[in-house]
Amino acid sequence: MGVTLPEGYIPSEKEEYMNVQQLEYFKLQLTAWRTDLLKESRETMEHLKEENWHEADIADRASLETEAGVELRTRNRYLKLIAKIDQALRRIEKGEYGYCEETGDPIGIRRLQARPVATMTIEAQERHEKLEKQYAEDE
Repeated sequence: MGVTLPEGYIPSEKEEYMNVQQLEYFKLQLTAWRTDLLKESRETMEHLKEENWHEADIADRASLETEAGVELRTRNRYLKLIAKIDQALRRIEKGEYGYCEETGDPIGIRRLQARPVATMTIEAQERHEKLEKQYAEDE
């Protein structure tokens, strides 16, 4: 795209939906978020590598293993989120970003600012979750 955003630019509902500036704004937001998550994930792995896993005291070792489990779960969540960010960036490149995967309706600027990886309108997401809940209850 190569669009230069005005300093302090924030998408507005008054603009044309998903214009080049809005797309660039979300691309920059997603890319920065991805960079931060990767950095934190690397730091987690470095911390785990540096840890003394031969702790003599059983309570200390149990505590260490619990902390490592939490760190690994967090890292796993980051990796899943990075995959969603990558999908959102691909949707930007394809010109599909900002539109509901189910209905094709605009997701909305406010929703995308709150959750830039959103793929559905709130209404479609609620229907989807309701169906998932029904299927889970039926099993």
